[in-house]
Amino acid sequence: MGARVFAAAALFLLVTMVSAPWLQSEADQGVPHFNAAPPAAGSRLPPILTKDQLWGANAQFSYQTRAYELAAKIPKVIYQQPCYCYCDRGMGHKSLHSCFSGTHGAECATCLKELYYTYTMYKQGRTARQIRAGIIKGDWKSVDLATAAASTERALAIFRFSILN
Repeated sequence: MGARVFAAAALFLLVTMVSAPWLQSEADQGVPHFNAAPPAAGSRLPPILTKDQLWGANAQFSYQTRAYELAAKIPKVIYQQPCYCYCDRGMGHKSLHSCFSGTHGAECATCLKELYYTYTMYKQGRTARQIRAGIIKGDWKSVDLATAAASTERALAIFRFSILN
């Protein structure tokens, strides 16, 4: 009986010690990796995948393929943004750009929401630094992926109309 209690206590202690790092809140983990400035002049970023390179589960919803189209329009901006899925730690990503130079961006709601937030803010005239401040603050969390692809175009049309009038 005593051996079972000891084994259970040891197992509990081991599980607690191993899982404790995963119990950290987002605030405790700090800001994920990003680049504070655009890439150096003359340097080339890895290309963003085209929507034709996405297939299966990575192209199941229109917001997935549309996100890649938008990412390709602003590669230097997303290069300067952190990604709060913390793929910098598990996958070695260096910024939000890394997510869309592979298929990870299509598979991750955090990456997709940050991309739509970044694109919308950029089209509204925000700088990469201002967009990054909004991402760090968590403003990207309000993006609704179910309507993101359509609402991005609608918001841009309204924005263009307001500029012209």
